Amino acid sequence: MSTDSNTNKDIVKRRLLVLLRFLYEHTDEDNQVDTFQLIEYLAEQGVAANRKTLKSDIDLLVDEGLDIVTVQSKPNRYFWGDRLFELPELKLLIDAVSSSRFITQKKSGELGKKLTSMASENQRKELHRHIYATNRVKTSNEEIYYTVDTINRAITAKKKIAFRYSEYDADKKKTLRNHGEVYELSPYALFWNEDFYYVVGYSQKHSNVSVFRVDRMVRPEVLSEKAEKRPADFSLDKYSRQIFEMYEGEETEVRLECRGDFMKYIVDRFGEDVKTERIEPERFIATVNVSLSPTFYAWVFQFGGEVRILSPAKAVEDILIMANNLLTREQI
Repeated sequence: MSTDSNTNKDIVKRRLLVLLRFLYEHTDEDNQVDTFQLIEYLAEQGVAANRKTLKSDIDLLVDEGLDIVTVQSKPNRYFWGDRLFELPELKLLIDAVSSSRFITQKKSGELGKKLTSMASENQRKELHRHIYATNRVKTSNEEIYYTVDTINRAITAKKKIAFRYSEYDADKKKTLRNHGEVYELSPYALFWNEDFYYVVGYSQKHSNVSVFRVDRMVRPEVLSEKAEKRPADFSLDKYSRQIFEMYEGEETEVRLECRGDFMKYIVDRFGEDVKTERIEPERFIATVNVSLSPTFYAWVFQFGGEVRILSPAKAVEDILIMANNLLTREQI
């Protein structure tokens, strides 16, 4: 094969790469370029092209499955069509990353920039304002991403993990629980609840299924030892409802009297199939099934008396006791 032939192939390869990058980074449906603009740009990059070679290059890219759209006109116009994520989807993902508590501010910025790189140059300007859309309290634990990855690897390999567990003392100093004791866990699944990651698995220390918050785990490692098998009667769905919702024990039917415009909160929590009946123009009763737990009572408290427990008597008594316990000694 001649040197000239190799040189020509290298030129074509470079022209394709330059053309591909330009179309991806600088064009979209609202920002199209015509034939002469592309030829001019290629020339600026030191790559000669004409209308014939340009058409051939674009046809080749399209044949390879790239969505390069040609708008028939004089001259023709071109733009990059379908992308992995549409602009509204990128906005949604960036907002989620920015507002997530378990992702640090630094990592939120890094992920936001990576997501914006999937849009065209002009679209990125619209995305940039979304990166700092929220101002929430965020974790400072940069290791959480690697912790999640380690746990996932252990679950896939069906291996145990070992880790230490951190907490805060009364002086707000981070300490290791039980003087740095090493915990062993056979991980079953990861849960994301109210912006925190949790791992559920069989705990050697507690000899039962336990849950740990991932951002409080310190340097977990995958062990060579096989994980304990999940009990045959164990349901991840049921367990997650018990731990993260209001179903920690035996479910009890509870009647709640609610303000009329609070229906949205009842539906959000219990679903559209929840049983309700209007009793006054601006009041209704909801009949729900929950366990009589602190989690449930805390949920009721947040509405400042506009959601009241009518029955059973035990629930009414329990929430009154909780309310009294909130008073200071002097108030009592």
